[in-house]
Amino acid sequence: MDRLDRQLNFILAIDQLKNIRRQNLLLDGSRRENSAEHSWHLATAAMILAEYAREPVDMAKVLSMLLIHDVVEIDAGDTFVYDEKAAETKAEREEEASRRLFGLLPPDQARWCRDLWEEFEARQTPEARFAAAVDRLMPILLNARNGGYPWRRHGITARQVLARNRTMAEGAPVLWERVQEIVADALNRGLLYDDDFNSSGDSAP
Repeated sequence: MDRLDRQLNFILAIDQLKNIRRQNLLLDGSRRENSAEHSWHLATAAMILAEYAREPVDMAKVLSMLLIHDVVEIDAGDTFVYDEKAAETKAEREEEASRRLFGLLPPDQARWCRDLWEEFEARQTPEARFAAAVDRLMPILLNARNGGYPWRRHGITARQVLARNRTMAEGAPVLWERVQEIVADALNRGLLYDDDFNSSGDSAP
């Protein structure tokens, strides 16, 4: 198989990302979003919000990460971030998926995509930290505006949301501050649960 054939096969294979349903609803509440839509939305959001990155970032690299980071969900599925049982096997499932899916590409591009995916997961570079912050922002924005369906369905507390997303401060502290405000408002509107919550995420005295 020549180089172009491998590239085209990969491009066709990732079309399946459009079939991976996430927990979040679209803003109008009509249906659950798919992972391809999520990746596009993230990349656009990162481009618009780049000025809030904690450190200077290479935006081309950030956008590449965000467009590639969920490809593994084609095989591994979307793991709900508050599902502790599913989280136990997430790394193994996604590792296996990365080998198969990126392995469809020519070796140099397979390594490039794999490196981007691993860098995103490790959050050890400014680009990865900013990309991860935007990745965590978007579901919160959607849930707070469309009635909080997955939060209410799974009984998610405000404290859980804050604990899960604290690392946003590493990549985009201004966005993290806004998220805390959004979470406090969602709690007040009954979209999240936690009677003794305060805006810092600590127990009230």
